[in-house]
Amino acid sequence: MTGAPADKVFGRRHGRKLRRHKSALVETLLPRLRVSLPAPLPGPGARLDPRSLFERPPAEVWLEVGFGGGEHLAWQAAAHPGIGMIGCEPFVNGVASLLSHVEVGGLANVRIHDDDARPLIDALADASVGRCFILFADPWPKVRHHRRRFVGPANLPRLARVLADGAELRLASDDPSLVSWMLEHTWRHPDFEWLARGPADWQTRPEDWPQTRYEAKAIEAGRTPVFLRFRRRARP
Repeated sequence: MTGAPADKVFGRRHGRKLRRHKSALVETLLPRLRVSLPAPLPGPGARLDPRSLFERPPAEVWLEVGFGGGEHLAWQAAAHPGIGMIGCEPFVNGVASLLSHVEVGGLANVRIHDDDARPLIDALADASVGRCFILFADPWPKVRHHRRRFVGPANLPRLARVLADGAELRLASDDPSLVSWMLEHTWRHPDFEWLARGPADWQTRPEDWPQTRYEAKAIEAGRTPVFLRFRRRARP
């Protein structure tokens, strides 16, 4: 993609061959829901209002970076029909899975960016996102790959810029190293406030936060998921 950062933050794009129906959804439904970015990307004075991506402008827009199989994003879209949901996911099989959820649920409030999330975030207007989810991201466990972790020094300023005052940033992982990394970097960032007041706040998933298949796999494997909630501080 034009304007994409050079360093990679996601893994493979393709998995198993798609079944016929899912392949058809990628060919027919995805083009109607795809968020395409202009080239070159707009400057600060002409950034994109994400509400304009929907036929009926929603009350606000929420963003999920790396939506995996799409079950969390689809649940949020169904539970909040007045909210516009934008999901970023370069993995074709995950995109096809979300398209299936959209079709079955008749979800009109979903848009998809099937590529690197960073150019999309850079194209969005300041304070234009009401909530952001980054759930069970690739932990990039090798030290030499830590710079590829999405939640970190390079991308937290991006997120702080597009998140509205008071917006939530929700993070989850079952990888202890990544949890420590995300907590350290986000807690130290001046634009974010950690909302935890006790252990239950990071040990227990809130009711409006449905389980994903990645969380289920982690629990089945004996790993413990951690749920982190941050609030975007008010701008001066």
